[in-house]
Amino acid sequence: MLKILIADDHSIFRRGVKELLSDGLGDVTVGECGNAHDLLQLVRQKKWDVVILDIGMPETTGTDALVQVKRECPSLPVIMLSMHPEDQYAVRMFKAGANAYLTKVSAPEELVTAVKKVRAGGRYVSPSLGEKLAHLLHRGDEQTPHELLSDREFEVMRLLASGKTVSEIAESMHLGTTTVSTYRARILEKLHLKNNAEVMRYAVQQGIV
Repeated sequence: MLKILIADDHSIFRRGVKELLSDGLGDVTVGECGNAHDLLQLVRQKKWDVVILDIGMPETTGTDALVQVKRECPSLPVIMLSMHPEDQYAVRMFKAGANAYLTKVSAPEELVTAVKKVRAGGRYVSPSLGEKLAHLLHRGDEQTPHELLSDREFEVMRLLASGKTVSEIAESMHLGTTTVSTYRARILEKLHLKNNAEVMRYAVQQGIV
């Protein structure tokens, strides 16, 4: 019997994922949690076949949660679910150790297939993401400015672009305001921007928000 852990802070969404898994996989045991602390506790306490992890977990960033899970159980397959565009986040998630990346829009059609693929030892890439990755490889070494940001800088940039203040970002990421201000300064420098308004404009143009 497959044992799958769903980590998402929305109980209604977790219920929908459970139904998808039960309908598509039959006899499956599903565990649930709504924050990063409980996620790590369950990973340590029980043996799971697959983790389905929301990129927007409370208390941490999606990348940090993924890295912590992989540190605890390197061979445990992790499927990342996100509201964010594939082309902006998927490569970062795969580099951090993800075995699959799905948007929540595509999950109903692709989740069961992804579970089967990663359970068998493979990685799952959606057809649309496959085309985008092929384009990135064809593009070669050419990179957009935001691809040069670290994962933390990228997350801070996304939050700035969504209208969050430095204090709000510090609280949501459990960082000091000075640390977030330092990230902000690096972001402006690397993207050659002057202020938050320009960060918002850039993020919209690049399809990040």
